[in-house]
Amino acid sequence: MYRISKGWLEVFLVHPGGPYFKNKDAGWWTIPKGLVEDGEDPLKAAQREFMEETGITSEPPFLPLGAVKQKGGKIVEAWAFVGAWEENEGFQSNTFEMEWPPKTGKKQSFPEVDQARWFTIDHAQKRINQAQIPLILNLQKKIGLQ
Repeated sequence: MYRISKGWLEVFLVHPGGPYFKNKDAGWWTIPKGLVEDGEDPLKAAQREFMEETGITSEPPFLPLGAVKQKGGKIVEAWAFVGAWEENEGFQSNTFEMEWPPKTGKKQSFPEVDQARWFTIDHAQKRINQAQIPLILNLQKKIGLQ
C-alpha cells in the first residue's frame, strides 16, 4: 500500500510479531505478504494475505511491482495500491500459536504482525528486508516521486 503525503511517496510496511522479532528492527520490516495456496491466483493471494495481516482491504487498481527472491529462497511477488490508512486507526492481524518459551510444552498465541507504519522511501530502505528494496524502488519509478 502506498500514499502521497505532502508531496512525498510513502509505503506501508509491517513488522513481524512473535518473540523472535521482538527486539529486531532495521532489516526486519516487510511488505505484508504470505504464501500462495495451490491453484490460487498470486494477486488474489496477495489481497488475502494483506487482509489477514492488517485487517485492511486492498482496493484496485493494482500496480505490478515484480518479484524478488529473499535470502531464504522465498519468492515474493508484489502489487501496489493506493491506501488511506492512518496509524491512529490501528490494524488487526491474524495470530499464530507456538511453543513459548522453547522446550516448556507451553503454547502461546502471537500476532503475525505487531506493528504497521508509513515510511518514506529513504526510511523504508533502512527498515525493510533488504531483498524487498527493489519492490519499493520499482514503485518509486512507476509513480515518479521520491
